[in-house]
Amino acid sequence: MSHHSGLFSALLVIYTHQCADEISPVIDGVSKYIHNANTCLFPCVFILLFHRNLGKSGLRVSCLGLGTWVTFGSQISDEMAENLMTIAYENGVNLFDTAEVYASGRSDRQQLKRSSFVITTKIYWGGQAETERGLSRKHIIEGLRGSLSRLQLDYVDIVFANRNDVNSPMEEIVRAMTFVINQGMAMYWGTSRWSAMEIMEAYSVARQFNLIPPVCEQAEYHYFQRDKVEVQLPELYHKIGVGAMTWSPLACGLITGKYSDGVPECSRAAMKGYQWLKERVNSEEGRRQLAKIKELHLLADRLACTAAQLAIAWCLRSEGVSSVLLGVSNTDQLLENLGILSQMTPQTVAEIDALLGNKPHSKKESRA
Repeated sequence: MSHHSGLFSALLVIYTHQCADEISPVIDGVSKYIHNANTCLFPCVFILLFHRNLGKSGLRVSCLGLGTWVTFGSQISDEMAENLMTIAYENGVNLFDTAEVYASGRSDRQQLKRSSFVITTKIYWGGQAETERGLSRKHIIEGLRGSLSRLQLDYVDIVFANRNDVNSPMEEIVRAMTFVINQGMAMYWGTSRWSAMEIMEAYSVARQFNLIPPVCEQAEYHYFQRDKVEVQLPELYHKIGVGAMTWSPLACGLITGKYSDGVPECSRAAMKGYQWLKERVNSEEGRRQLAKIKELHLLADRLACTAAQLAIAWCLRSEGVSSVLLGVSNTDQLLENLGILSQMTPQTVAEIDALLGNKPHSKKESRA
């Protein structure tokens, strides 16, 4: 344990005795969160994140992970990136998600104490050449080697196939993933943005040829994107043990309310290459979502938490979700997002469902 971790523990004890007015067990009872809306910048400041198995594998990951989708290497400085990773680690985060393409390869070059982290990378979009993208055996192996070189690591814990490749046979993909695991370049492999049918096919191929199946699917999940994580993935979790690692819990910042009065100049929607987000915010559907977000902010106020904390806790309540990936660009955002709401009761979930009006129905419910 580092001296930083010791200091954190000491501060936690002091805080517990001096200013905590409520300590509540959360979700699975493994951890406790301290809540004091009156004396702290955020309602939940000090936290001890609990860990969950990644799907039905033996890998234990923190319920919140740090993603590098947009911010690392492009939106923030290297110094800020390192600071965010340090703060996240000291607050219990052990999962760091990178990719060969994020910020042109610059997001996956941080130096890390290897044994205490779970590090992931994604393979699909690599370079400009035809052979530098997709999920051919060639690109899976070479792309992963490239990521490892930038990370200055011997292996990653999980390598994700970042969308399926219709030009590569499933057997080739599964064999290549099995190869990089057997070669010690990765410990596990997973999928990202794959359909349930594609994941099931990969699992079937692995079983047929005695290869290694995927353990996890990365999927977008927030108030306005629910069907896959709430209906399709729980079924896969029970059938074949595939877990869910979700991203964009704040819907690219929409849920924070930053776009309620238009698109701020410094926001992601104003960045080059994010015209699609700006159009989404300004669309009719976007305006309807923003109206619901205002109501969710009122609910968050009533629960003495921020809208972001409510949204992240809501994501974590879903069955089969092993970890929720956070995308942050400064320390205030990180500390706020790490402060998970401790009172995610069935009544609160039902109130949110009624407000959103988009709860998906499972196959069992449809047959009933």
